[in-house]
Amino acid sequence: MGAQLRVYKRRIRSVTATKKITKAMEMIAASRIVKAQRQVAASTPYATELTRAVTAVATGSTTKHPLTTEADAPARAAVLLITSDRGLAGGYSSNAIKAAERLTERLRGEGKEVVTYVIGRKGVAYYGFRERKIAESWTGFTDSPTYADAKRAAAPLIEAVTQETAEGGVDELHIVFTEFVSMMTQNPVESRMLPLSLDTTKDEDGKGELLPLFDFEPSAEDVLDALLPRYVESRIYNALLQAAASEHAARRRAMKSATDNAGELIKSLSRLANAARQAEITQEISEIVGGASALADATAGSDK
Repeated sequence: MGAQLRVYKRRIRSVTATKKITKAMEMIAASRIVKAQRQVAASTPYATELTRAVTAVATGSTTKHPLTTEADAPARAAVLLITSDRGLAGGYSSNAIKAAERLTERLRGEGKEVVTYVIGRKGVAYYGFRERKIAESWTGFTDSPTYADAKRAAAPLIEAVTQETAEGGVDELHIVFTEFVSMMTQNPVESRMLPLSLDTTKDEDGKGELLPLFDFEPSAEDVLDALLPRYVESRIYNALLQAAASEHAARRRAMKSATDNAGELIKSLSRLANAARQAEITQEISEIVGGASALADATAGSDK
């Protein structure tokens, strides 16, 4: 019985140590969410206004450009998937990967060859385990991305968009990331970055917004060439910030659940340990009473 009690106590100590770790991780994730939310709020207006400017330039010109002109028969599409570098975040990365898989199947169903780019070790491990080709990958910054990280990831994508498909270029550029809605809701979404849909700029009533007229110097094509890298970089940066906030929220929720489960397990093990201790005490009392009774019987027999 004593051995069983020692097993319970050892398990309680182990679960208690795990609970301290998950609680600390929960608090760290909660502290990082606020900063991530502020970064998302700060970057969104720039991305929105830049998209509006590109839309205005494209609407006011007849120039054919990779930013706004769709290929007659698109044959290749690039998909950028954003996952996390670390685990312990529930289904955060797996949900984004599933969304990317659905997008890939749809594009292939349309007869397009898909070129995959991945950000985050979880996504890289997923494709690597299945021996599926990745054009390029980036890791090490998903929980705290910077604009330099977005610029580094955007460079090969911009190069692919500006090349001919026969030379390894792509006709479309899609991005899959997790959108931060609230502390409890994070949704994996996919969006086509290029070519840009010219009806993306809406007013509050959902109607098309009247865009200002522009004069282009030196030409509309040069303006679009200058805006192309800024547009792709800003969209990727905003997506990275959204994904980082979603990752922290998902990890906080997962660690809170783990902490609560550890607390319940400790209570259950404590009850079992108390029951084992009570059984041990009862057995010891029974042995003492039995020994005293045997001793009394032996003494009475010797007196006769």
